[in-house]
Amino acid sequence: MRFLTVRYEGQQRVAIEAESDPHQLGFLPPAFSSLLDVIDAGDEVPAPVEWAVFDDVQLLAPIPCPRRNILCVGMNYCEHSIEFSQSGFDTSATTTSQPEFPIIFSKFGSSVVGPGEIIDLLPHVTSQVDYEAELAVLIGKQGRDIPVDKAMDFVWGYTVINDVTARDRQKRHRQWLLGKTPDGFCPMGPRAVTRDEVDLSDTRLTCYVNDELRQEANTRELIFSVPEIISVISEGFTLQPGDLIATGTPAGVGIGYDPPRFLKPGDCVRIEISNVGILENTFK
Repeated sequence: MRFLTVRYEGQQRVAIEAESDPHQLGFLPPAFSSLLDVIDAGDEVPAPVEWAVFDDVQLLAPIPCPRRNILCVGMNYCEHSIEFSQSGFDTSATTTSQPEFPIIFSKFGSSVVGPGEIIDLLPHVTSQVDYEAELAVLIGKQGRDIPVDKAMDFVWGYTVINDVTARDRQKRHRQWLLGKTPDGFCPMGPRAVTRDEVDLSDTRLTCYVNDELRQEANTRELIFSVPEIISVISEGFTLQPGDLIATGTPAGVGIGYDPPRFLKPGDCVRIEISNVGILENTFK
């Protein structure tokens, strides 16, 4: 199933895209104002109570207000791991460009914005804003110390995230949080799809800046698979329904070029992930 969080007639609602016509949206009861409500309901999600057309709604992030920080995996595609290690922006770089264990960091939930929103480059804070296209996992149920072979049982579904990054802040502070979490630096959407909609062994991910292809990869190229990521993160840490895990970005980010190609006012970043959707935002 394919879910949207939208604003309709002044209210935030959750809608299901009709299988026969994605332009037709079926609204869940008003009590379902966020995808978190859907995830919490488990198998008790009711049928739509009214219908509308796509053009009549404003798209929001699937989870506009996450309950906790968004968990993220760094350097999880081989070529990106190499480009980042060689970029001069990786203050933790070693002789080994590929990580031995997953690198985990987070972004504040306050950084989330929806599809189509215009994002402030914050020139008083940073002059080196970069893009990172990522598939994000939505956790569906509580779990801790999850074995790899059971990890997919905890996946509710997927969405698209742009892990926008202030590279100068990331480098200067020798850790990633301050460069990752400024307001607006986590565009998300346009939809969330249930687990059955995505084949992790063959899902294409691309990123375009002003229609120029910059990133292209397949989820089968992940260094650490989704089950491995979930298992590692959950070691001694309880994952909760609605938690988001961004699985890493492929090669082709701005710092991978010589000279680096940082975002400028007017740039449009479009991320496409097969069977999940197209996330597009303009920067100012």
